[in-house]
Amino acid sequence: MDLTHRPRRLRQDRVRGLVSETSLEPADFIAPVFVDATTDERRPIETMPGHERVPIDESVARVEEVLETGVEAVMLFGIPESKDPEGTRAWADDGVVQEATRRITSETDAYVITDVCLCEYTDHGHCGPLEAELRGEEAGAYDHAADCDPALTVDNDATLEALDRIAVSHAEAGTDMIAPSGMMDGMVTAIREGLDHEGYERVPIMSYAAKYESAFYGPFRDAADGAPAFGNRRHYQMDPANAREAMREVRLDAEQGADVLMVKPALPYLDIVGDLRREFDHPIAAYNVSGEYAMLHAASEKGWLDLEAVAHESLLSIKRAGADLILTYFAEDVAEHLSGRS
Repeated sequence: MDLTHRPRRLRQDRVRGLVSETSLEPADFIAPVFVDATTDERRPIETMPGHERVPIDESVARVEEVLETGVEAVMLFGIPESKDPEGTRAWADDGVVQEATRRITSETDAYVITDVCLCEYTDHGHCGPLEAELRGEEAGAYDHAADCDPALTVDNDATLEALDRIAVSHAEAGTDMIAPSGMMDGMVTAIREGLDHEGYERVPIMSYAAKYESAFYGPFRDAADGAPAFGNRRHYQMDPANAREAMREVRLDAEQGADVLMVKPALPYLDIVGDLRREFDHPIAAYNVSGEYAMLHAASEKGWLDLEAVAHESLLSIKRAGADLILTYFAEDVAEHLSGRS
């Protein structure tokens, strides 16, 4: 028996860490923060244990809690005080994200990234204003059947105008990075041109470049109050069956000036993360989404899994696949564990 090659030699405790190929650091993480203009107290999110919506007055305190764990960046999501078909509160000067951004950037050292989309702001819950033929009663006629496919629900080009206005309003409020998530064709070009025209050429864009129409988003839609009132988002979010299409989508965003390229969700699409890492020199981000977070919590509550261990392993797999940045609801807990604070 030839045992010249014994890989187990390098798995012993004292050398294992020296030859470890992948590591996690708190600086790898972006922590989502939900700011709610409709409440004056913190509200737990039932489907996402450990997370809550916070009022604008609590936004600074919430971000300071994140910073204490060693995580340096946050992503702000807003729940507005009112909604309408066009989502006009999304670009209001006194909007929830704009006001929270002003406070957080002036009172903390957090790196603030703001989500740019309309689903939380429209009364129909889609990611942009609707095509004329699908407004009002016609839109209401659609049910929630899985095969419901109103192919032109969102007016793509009208949405680009709105995304431009939102991005500029966030930049005026002081955001450090813009993160458009609506999967509209041409959204990076529209936002880049809008920011540059207003003198914000130094504000980078992290595009949700490959965002799939996933069943893993359920808890987030509770958290951000952004579930579609009819139909679904399969006509603008990507088909989970497609990998080659992802490369085309991402390449377009890179050509349009995206500075960071994101894949969402993360765990079911590690192959896409890996493909992007091999193909592009850009920083790659991955969104470890609410359903991925919730299912591990549920299994832990049943006593089936060790939550701390599987959370760490999940994020390690995302980093190993090629992600430079990980947007995750585990950010604080895992960061504290890495720092030896838990």
